[in-house]
Formats: sequence, C-alpha cells, structure tokens
Amino acid sequence: MSAPPPLRIRGLSVGYPSDHGPIQAVREVDLDVAAGEFLGIVGESGSGKTQLLLSILGLSAPRAELCGSIRYREQELIKLEVAALNQVRGNRISMVFQDPMTALNPYLRVGRQITEVLQVHRNVSIREAERRAIEMLESVRIPDAARRLRQYPHELSGGMRQRVMIAMALIAEPEILLADEPSTALDVTVQAQILSLFQELRARTGTAIVLVTHDLGVIAEVADRVAVMYAGRIMEQAPVHELFAHPRHPYTEALQQSIPRIDAPRSTRLASIGGTPPNPAALPAGCAFAPRCIYRLPICDSVAPPLLEIRPEHWKACHHEGELGKLRGEAA
Repeated sequence: MSAPPPLRIRGLSVGYPSDHGPIQAVREVDLDVAAGEFLGIVGESGSGKTQLLLSILGLSAPRAELCGSIRYREQELIKLEVAALNQVRGNRISMVFQDPMTALNPYLRVGRQITEVLQVHRNVSIREAERRAIEMLESVRIPDAARRLRQYPHELSGGMRQRVMIAMALIAEPEILLADEPSTALDVTVQAQILSLFQELRARTGTAIVLVTHDLGVIAEVADRVAVMYAGRIMEQAPVHELFAHPRHPYTEALQQSIPRIDAPRSTRLASIGGTPPNPAALPAGCAFAPRCIYRLPICDSVAPPLLEIRPEHWKACHHEGELGKLRGEAA
C-alpha cells in the first residue's frame, strides 16, 4: 500500500470581491503532491496557477475568500493560525517566487535573508547559520559564496538572485518546494541551469517540486506529472509522457499545437488558440473553454464537466468522449 501524499488539496476555490462581481481565481481544484515527485502546472496567464500556490502557503491577498481543504500531513492549512502556519511555510513547504528582485528585501544583505530562515525554524547560532548558508549557496553553484553573503540583492545578476531564492527556500530542507515560473525573466542559458539545478536538488534531497509555468517544453523536460489549468480549473491531469502522447482535453491539444517546432518546414504557420480566455467575473455557465473549443457540444454551454479519471492516473474535465486529433491532423 502506497504512503499517502504529504499535500492534499480538495475542492479548493479562491475568490475575490470586485466592483463587477466576485472573481473566481481558482475553482474546485483537487490535487495531490506525492513525496519526491516533480509536478508541473501549466496554463495561459490568468489561469489561476499562481493563486493556487499562494493559497497553499496562506499568502493570498487579505480580501481573498478561500473554501475547500488544503492538508499537509493531516494538518488543515486553510484558516490555520498565523503562528502555526509559520511553522509550515519556509520550513516544511517553501516557495521560489517569479521575480527575485521583488521577493528579496533590497535593504538587507543576502546573508541576513538566508540565515534568518534557519534562526527562525532551526534555532541555530548565527555562526552556524552562516556556515550552512555558505554551503547552500555553493550547492546552488554560486561562486565565492562567503563574499556573496555580504552583498545586497542589487549587486547580483538575475540568475544569481534566483539561485539565492532557491537557497533560501531549501536551506531548512523542506518536504515540498513550490516554484512560480522561477526562470521566466532569465535568458535561455540561465533558465536551463536553473531547471538542471532543480533536478539535481530533488535527486539529492528528495524534495517534491511543484513547478508553475506556461512553457510546455519545460514541463516535458523535467516533470513526472502534469496538471493543465484553465480559468481556475484543472482541465486535465496525467503522467507527463501520457499527457504529451495522448492528450485527452481539447485545451491540452491546442496548447501542444501552439508550441513552435524547430523541425517544421519554414512555411508552416504557428497554430494559435482562437478567441480569448473568459472574464473571471463573468464565467460561462458550462465549460469555460467551450467558446474556443473546436469539439464543442451543446451540453458544453450549460453543464460544467466534472474532472473524471478516464484511464489509470489520467483525468480530464470534458464532455467530448471521442479521440482528439483535428488539430494534429491540420498540423500534419
């Protein structure tokens, strides 16, 4: 019998009040994060990926309204007292934010920001914390680590700042690492280095990684399992090789077809997804993707499809039961 996953999310919804009505950023999400796995979460901008990660650590905006359940090791995190929540975040669950320049405190030296994590969660001396901070910076391949501790964030390159964020997130040896598009603002070479670093750290520490991105190419390279989000919902979820070989949701198929291919003829037109994502304050009554879907059925306009397991470990939320392939046929 397999061990229960350390993180279990059930029926999670995150909403915000607005002048145009409530905005549903995350809608009825069910998701597990298994020990040591690399889970990718993909989708267009505004699909709810970042809001999902922030809700796990209780970092949603003050006006956010959360319902459902987020359980870490049988401890319910939603509405947990701040003192108890602080024992989880940064300690058992850590996060690497998208922009390290805004996530790091510009007024504090790098060393102070890293060692503070250990002093809060491990109650170690300043000397011991600095020693371990140097070791962690070296493990994320920052040269001259002792000197870097005395520098401010603006004195480091973008790639180094992101490595500092990763060192901060991992220094307390968390069980789960949440990464919100950690390499989006970096050049391709540094992006590859950051992804390689994640893989090395997971292999060495056994930390489970949840990576949010809009780049399916990145997910194909590093993830074990993928969840595809659209308009706040998970539309499809499967092992990475299964999802790329046999996408079962029209949105997943459309995302795959929109990826440029270097082996395609020069005359090949890049596929795009017609239409625009729905207004989160005025979502359709049925499937949110229906207005853009080439497999649209009458029921799609009025009934939101549930997320159902169609094959072992492969889930989809779609009324279309036949095989996909229209877009792949057009691309061929």
